[in-house]
This record gives sequence, C-alpha cells and structure tokens, in this order.
Amino acid sequence: MADHDTLPPGVAGDSLNDLTTQPGMNWFVLRVASNKESSVRDTLLRKVQIEGMAHFIGRILVPTEKTKTIKGGKQRIAETKLYPGYVFVEMKLEDDGRIPQDVFFLIKETTGVGDFVGTKGRPTPMKAHEIEKMILASLKKDDSPTIKMVYEKGEHVLIKEGPFQGYEGTVDELLPDKGLVRVLVTIFGRQAPVELEEWQISKAEKE
Repeated sequence: MADHDTLPPGVAGDSLNDLTTQPGMNWFVLRVASNKESSVRDTLLRKVQIEGMAHFIGRILVPTEKTKTIKGGKQRIAETKLYPGYVFVEMKLEDDGRIPQDVFFLIKETTGVGDFVGTKGRPTPMKAHEIEKMILASLKKDDSPTIKMVYEKGEHVLIKEGPFQGYEGTVDELLPDKGLVRVLVTIFGRQAPVELEEWQISKAEKE
C-alpha cells in the first residue's frame, strides 16, 4: 500500500466545486518535520509571494481542530493538527509530472521540509475524496471546541490523584461536557461511582 493511501478516508457528498482545486493545479502532500508544519507553511507562503510563483503554487494548508481539556476545574483550549507531519500544497506540475525546477528548489531549501508523497521521485496527486475531507477540515469554524475522551466504557484504570489515589476501577460512563470520567471503585467490598477528571487516571497495566 502506498503512503498516499494511509491518509484518512474521504467524506461522502457533493464536490466542493471551486473550493477544492484551482484550474490547472492539483493537491499534493508534503512530508515535514514534526511540529514544523505551521512554520513550513508560513515560510513557503512568504517565498511564493517574494518570488512571484503564485502561478505554480496556490494554497498551502495545515488543517487543525480545537480541543478542550479541563484540569482542576479550569478549561484550556488547544489547537491540534489533524495531519501531524504533513503540509498540503496546491501546485502545478510540468507536463511530464515533475515539479518545475524553480519550485522544487524553493520548497526543498525550506527548513523542515522532507519529500512529497509519491513514487519514483514524482509527487502523487491527492484523490478527490481526500481533497474534500482536507478542505472541509480547513474551512471548519469550531466555535465550541469539544473534549476528546481517551477512555472507553468498561476500561480498567488506575487512579493517580485525589482521595482515591492508588485504587483501581472500571470506567462506567464518560461525561465529555464536564470533562469527567465516572469510575466504579470497590470500597469496603462495595462498588461506588467516583467522578474524576481525565488527568487523574491512567490506563491500568494488564496482568
């Protein structure tokens, strides 16, 4: 399976028309150093403007989403990258499928840049459903970030903080609106529900 196929599956529905791809261009996936996605995008956008290469390189995107965490009753909003290690570049290739020489050096000489996803040294264009999913993620306005829960009902956990530190229990219910996990803990031979914040528990080691 090619690297290109490891991208998340696309979404069903009508095409996004003019929003997806500019005429004569295709979307490509550029591998970059971890945590350098935004700096690579910003640097490339500046270079494209300075060198006047907008006719070869269009949009450069790093899709993100906002997530909310709660610790000690305080909410914290963070922005996380949906595709860590990748930058999406809208680009026009030569007729033989290669990157124009000036564009190639402009991209490759940027700190943090790796290679394009493709075969035999040639970038592979993204598929239509992959483009739609990526564009939708980039356009999404998340005014009310959600809390991502990392535990599942029935999972065995260890309590790390609080009055029940050191106790083990089973996840009974997830309360994402409050950022809490309800854990069933056996106390004095009886099961009791305890509501904890995610940071207060960890996955119990399997025997």
